Amino acid sequence: MTKPSKWTELIAANPQHSHDYAERFRRLAADGQDIFGEARLVDAMLPRGSRILDAGCGGGRTGGHLARVGHTVVGVDQDPVLIEAAETDHPGPTWLVGDLSELDLPARGIADPFDAIVCAGNVVTFLHPDTRRETLRRFADHLADDGRVIIGFGTARGYAVTDFVTDLESVGLIVDLALSTWDLRPYDADSDFLVAILRHRTA
Repeated sequence: MTKPSKWTELIAANPQHSHDYAERFRRLAADGQDIFGEARLVDAMLPRGSRILDAGCGGGRTGGHLARVGHTVVGVDQDPVLIEAAETDHPGPTWLVGDLSELDLPARGIADPFDAIVCAGNVVTFLHPDTRRETLRRFADHLADDGRVIIGFGTARGYAVTDFVTDLESVGLIVDLALSTWDLRPYDADSDFLVAILRHRTA
């Protein structure tokens, strides 16, 4: 049985949590706030028509924007409330309920690998610690040979950067570029956020 994520624990404590989360981003969008910074970075890395996996897609803000600018997007999230919000607010991509630590899209009829996998919104810090390495392995398994994974998370949220890098290396991924923001500011040891752009380790 999959170990419960921190997100699952939040929902158990407050069954309204997912609905409130979806509404928060709807309000931000309605107020004209920029909620697409992650998507712009990913879009800049790829030619139009690329295949993108939005891993931990939430209500679909990142994957939805990437689909609107011309990419083929599959979004996966464990929360059915957020997947319903994604389907409502961002029609077009394929939105699926699923646990990232058990990700097996070929078994669900999606066989082709992805040119990019984006995992934004602190998703990796919500994973149960025992499932983090397996989740990264699943990302590597779904990535095209020359594809890249883009993961962003706060560095004080319980997943040490050193542990993250160790987990990456264990599944054959390496850091190509480390940033401290989604708008391309450099990362250093004092940064409170990491945007890691990863690729397969080559022999």
